[in-house]
Amino acid sequence: MSKWPNRTRPNKTAKMPYAYIASEDDPLVLVPDQDKVDLVEQAMDYLEEGNSSRKVTAWLVSKTGDKLSHQGLNLIWNRFRGKGTENPSKRLKEMAKTRRKNKPKTIEEKKLAIAKRKQTDAKRRLTMAKKDLNKLSPEEPTISCSLDFDVIDKQKQEQEVIFAPNEGPQTEFLAASEREVLYGGAAGGGKSYGLLADPMRYFSNANFNGLILRRTNDELRELIWKSQELYPRAFKGAKWAEKKSQWTFPSGAKLWLTYLERDQDVLRYQGQSFSYIAVDELTQYATPFSWNYLRSRLRTTDPTLPVYMRATTNPGGIGMGWVKRTFIDPAPPNKKFVAQDIDTGDDLVYPEGHAKAGEPLFYRRFIPARLSDNPYLMEGGQYEANLLSLPEMQRRQLLEGDWGITDGAAFPEFRQKDHVIEPYDIPTDWTRFRSCDYGYSSFSSVHWFAIDPNFDTLVCYRELYVTKHTGRDLARAVLEAEGGEKIQYGVLDSSCWHQRGQLGPSIAEEMISQGCRWRPSDRSNGARIAGKNRLHELFKVDEETGLAGIQFFNTCRQVIADFPIIPSDPKGGDDIDPRTSQQRHTYDSIRYAAMSRPKAFSPFDFGNGIPQQSWRPADAIFGY
Repeated sequence: MSKWPNRTRPNKTAKMPYAYIASEDDPLVLVPDQDKVDLVEQAMDYLEEGNSSRKVTAWLVSKTGDKLSHQGLNLIWNRFRGKGTENPSKRLKEMAKTRRKNKPKTIEEKKLAIAKRKQTDAKRRLTMAKKDLNKLSPEEPTISCSLDFDVIDKQKQEQEVIFAPNEGPQTEFLAASEREVLYGGAAGGGKSYGLLADPMRYFSNANFNGLILRRTNDELRELIWKSQELYPRAFKGAKWAEKKSQWTFPSGAKLWLTYLERDQDVLRYQGQSFSYIAVDELTQYATPFSWNYLRSRLRTTDPTLPVYMRATTNPGGIGMGWVKRTFIDPAPPNKKFVAQDIDTGDDLVYPEGHAKAGEPLFYRRFIPARLSDNPYLMEGGQYEANLLSLPEMQRRQLLEGDWGITDGAAFPEFRQKDHVIEPYDIPTDWTRFRSCDYGYSSFSSVHWFAIDPNFDTLVCYRELYVTKHTGRDLARAVLEAEGGEKIQYGVLDSSCWHQRGQLGPSIAEEMISQGCRWRPSDRSNGARIAGKNRLHELFKVDEETGLAGIQFFNTCRQVIADFPIIPSDPKGGDDIDPRTSQQRHTYDSIRYAAMSRPKAFSPFDFGNGIPQQSWRPADAIFGY
């Protein structure tokens, strides 16, 4: 039989543990009530024999007269008969072994366990709702063969609904199961309120430790005010600690609302673990460093507690580029996709040799928000009128939730509805050519074009975006992608012909020697300005045909991702921002193509509309 130690309590009114009484000498010291201890020990013996904890608890309550739940009895059993105690329970050891054996191992088993747990939670909520309904029912029920709908409606009115998500994106956001989800788009879509409501389902779990971030403390203030309106009403006893900037709930769950102003601030969270991490207005962070580092803090030891990262934002902001590449570009809105490396575009999967080799590490999803999804702000139309009065760029971002434009964009006329089309089979008699901007340490960007002779428009139907490719490697990749297509010509960055003191062949000569032929791009004074102006002209939509001068297949993801966010020269020049590096390769390749003076073949040129194939050496002496 275990020896029960004395315990203490912080004050005279504090709750006493089961089977303890206050000492006569000091009311803050608690001593075991031996009569009740003997009964508890007997109850633990019954549990050891294999009896139900609920039945044993009912027997103990009938003997002592003190209330106790079956979970409370199990805690006492673990404390005095668990692993490491003087009298360890064999049954507890067997139960722990069984739990480990039955723990879900595969993804399918984990999904099944989660579904069963949700079903159990739903049943428990239904039972609690029935109890509340019985309390609201009249003491003398009316004998009737039909339902009294007036009574039901009255009961519904008396029940206080603390939070109900708006139908549409806000409901989808709260129900999303992907590891990382971005809820973004137009202003007023209910994003911040949804972010506060999302973790509420876990506040009854003592192991929950959540984190919600804004860039500065001043910006965080509105979130705190909203949480103070919501949480105390939903969870009686929830406490807000101003100094810690933390919510503590009756179950012991914690939610920290704080700031993350600079990349270095993530070190504040080093060594800590969170099962839920959320960032409000993600595009306010210039780089993905903080988001990626916070992912390393996402963990929990509770197998019943899922781990999630959530973010909300409007289009625009200094970090729009990386947020767009992470969540917007890889897949259409509301579609789950495998998380990708934003630099290479490769899927994030388990490495070779791992038990899950080749399986996705986790999934992402983008859920767009619109002002029309929030009936409270749409009512009256005043807020909508405020957004309609904004300049075009801000209006498209905040009212339309348009991710295809950014502040200071070099090409604000670029729009997916005008310039991005579904792929189709290019006719064999259309002129085809390609362009390329080469880079080894950075990226090589190659694009293939066809000229529509009906409207004299350029159609970019293929792209190749690779890094760490030598001239020979890139030439082989280009020829493999073409697969024998009849390419009229190729235009390559003229710097690839430069001799930089080496005795061997240039990059262009290496590529041409593999059968991948090019001609140099225009590098004359003013070529960059002329090329940008030419692209502005091509982006225009013809009033008669309704077509833009240049279109891109929707499979050219890098073009679609880069062009809307290419910044203009901050000094007011006619070129793009000279500091731009990430999007420059795509831009230069498209510019080379536009300035190569492509021309469609007319059926009147040769009688049959098919271009004549002839070969002319790029170098008359060496025959390249």
